[in-house]
Amino acid sequence: MGTLASDVDDLTSDIHLSLGLMDLGKKVIGSPQVITLLSSFLEISVQKNERLLETAQIKNTFTVFHGMRAPTLSIRHYIDRIFKYFGCSPSCFVIAQVYVDRFLKGTDGHLTSLNVHRLLITSIMVAAKFIDDAFFNNAYYAKVGGVSTFELNRLEMKFLFGINFRLYVSVDTFRSYCLQLEKGASSEGLPIERPIRACRVKQNWSATASDESTCASTVAR
Repeated sequence: MGTLASDVDDLTSDIHLSLGLMDLGKKVIGSPQVITLLSSFLEISVQKNERLLETAQIKNTFTVFHGMRAPTLSIRHYIDRIFKYFGCSPSCFVIAQVYVDRFLKGTDGHLTSLNVHRLLITSIMVAAKFIDDAFFNNAYYAKVGGVSTFELNRLEMKFLFGINFRLYVSVDTFRSYCLQLEKGASSEGLPIERPIRACRVKQNWSATASDESTCASTVAR
């Protein structure tokens, strides 16, 4: 049992290291791998969902997160901007993905080019407030995201109610999302910066029955 537990811990550490979530005392140059993988994952999700919407295979639910037209800034560039100016831990991006999946599931929505940017800025902001020791005010986050403070305040409230204020993320759920990104890295031939404990996700926290034990998919949601 002890050997198995050690092997699992080693595997988890390797995954976190490959995604840029584990700090080994060296300064990280550029964006961590999780930024690249998450943006690619979201872009694929948006493309798939919009194809399904065009063929009427799924129905779209419009929310306050939908814009009249898709922003010209790509998902990758938007996430890069958020990472550069938010100053939040890379783990926030994994937590934010969990939150987005919860929101889409709770609202029966789908990720598209019309809502992905607002969902990103809101979910990452909420994650930073929840797991990081220091964070900025909404006025600063709004400036980074290219929205007004009033709109971001409104988006934050709608988002929190949409996920029923379920901000807690269990170790198993966090690990499953890391594994999903790791699989994406392997499939694309690509080689989060802090371990799980940096996310205030403690091993002795018990997961509730409603908590995701496996990674929910943003695709076709």
